[in-house]
Amino acid sequence: MNLLKAASTVSLLTLVSRITGLVREQLIAAMFGASAATDAFNVAFRIPNLFRRLFAEGAFSQAFVPMIGATRERDGDAAAQQLIDAVATVLSWVLLATCIAGVAGAPVLVWLIGAGLAQFDTAVLLTRLMFPYIGLMSLVALAAGILNTWKRFAVPAVTPVLLNVAVIAAAWLGAPWFERHGVQPILALAFGVMLGGLAQAAVQVPALQAIGKLPRIGLAPAALAAAWRDAGTRRVLALMAPALLGVSVAQLSLVINTQIASHVAVGAVSWLSYADRLMEFPTALLGVALGVVLLPQLSAADARADAARYSELLDWGLRLVVLLALPCALALLVFPAGLVSVLYHYGRFGSADVAATVWALRGYGVGLLGLVAIKVLAPAFYARGDIRTPVKIAIGVLAATQAMNLVFVPWLGHAGLALSIGLGAIVNAALLLGGLLRRGTYRPAPGWVPFVLKVLLANAGLGAGLAWAAQAIDWIALQASPWQRAGAVAAVLGGVALLYFAVLGACGLRPRQFVRRG
Repeated sequence: MNLLKAASTVSLLTLVSRITGLVREQLIAAMFGASAATDAFNVAFRIPNLFRRLFAEGAFSQAFVPMIGATRERDGDAAAQQLIDAVATVLSWVLLATCIAGVAGAPVLVWLIGAGLAQFDTAVLLTRLMFPYIGLMSLVALAAGILNTWKRFAVPAVTPVLLNVAVIAAAWLGAPWFERHGVQPILALAFGVMLGGLAQAAVQVPALQAIGKLPRIGLAPAALAAAWRDAGTRRVLALMAPALLGVSVAQLSLVINTQIASHVAVGAVSWLSYADRLMEFPTALLGVALGVVLLPQLSAADARADAARYSELLDWGLRLVVLLALPCALALLVFPAGLVSVLYHYGRFGSADVAATVWALRGYGVGLLGLVAIKVLAPAFYARGDIRTPVKIAIGVLAATQAMNLVFVPWLGHAGLALSIGLGAIVNAALLLGGLLRRGTYRPAPGWVPFVLKVLLANAGLGAGLAWAAQAIDWIALQASPWQRAGAVAAVLGGVALLYFAVLGACGLRPRQFVRRG
């Protein structure tokens, strides 16, 4: 398997997902703006997403994917299927209990994350409507772990498109229908989320059937008891404990920041959410794609005790991070007004909302390189069963991030929250990299200094082009000419991208240098 091709496939399909996600955010911004209602929706939607990141894509994936990869490598497919069945049974029962508790405890959850909301009761209702989404997404995460281990990357990568399409349909068609019938239009988005969750879970079934790894979930209490006693399940749960703590630390920072934002100003939660959506575009295209491809490969290399291969994979991933994430970070820092305007400056999303979102985006841009690098560095620990080290680092970064909030928020408002997260990501990535270097797990391959110099030279040209475009055109004033503005942004980004890769080519960097086999 060509790892660069696999990562490119995941990245391309993730691009489709992120484009539809941006369309979703565009539509919500145009229809609802940055209002008390959108603040309520963003907080309510953040709650199941918080649990999803804690359990499904966080602690569970970090424990399950290396375990299933190592089991398949050592004991074969039959043992892997037994582990899948046992874990799926325990997971399904836990999810049922979690969803019931979440719906019942929605007022407490909303108070914990957004006590300052102007539409608190609306947020509670939205949370109750959307909380079962966590159950669906956890099952999707289980399926994604299995499919990625069997090198079937396409379905997990494209699955989020279904959520975006469902929410777009809900906003476009459902919200006006709700308004005509005297129901709060924002509630339509909650029904769109649930419809999207059901669709995402449904498409996993044929994909798992195609590789013969559809989990057999035990519905009887006796089956649950047997699955609970399974040695593989116990091992996954044991690995999840420290992983859960580590992910909880990161999500606790998000909870605290959302709580602070809910008190800063009406619209602050939404400004941060819109900026976060833009920041996640390169994070997902680069970091998530590399992490998805690398984790099973690193787990297999560790199971074979192949230290050279392990280090080679990390070196490859980190070079791609520097090559591709640095120009994206420059775009967020130097050209944010063009990006925010062309995506969100329509309908009820006004010029003041653009300016507020721009400042938040710059804060996130400071840490983009760190955010992407973490997606490569953290799996290097997870693949070796070491979840404690990233946890310890995350706890330290949480404390540092909140200390920075004390300084930045009184000075910069909601943008200070984004800046704290960005700087915290840089610190997190630096500490992870330092830990790998000290242990000798990662030994940088020769050629890093000339490689970095070539990338910096190319970024100098790219940054100069973006800076000129940012000053030469008043992007906010072009609201009346959306197509002209979109064409101008596309021309700028396309032009600087061509310049960037042309400089890299002139310096001797070629795509074939990044081809790796798995």
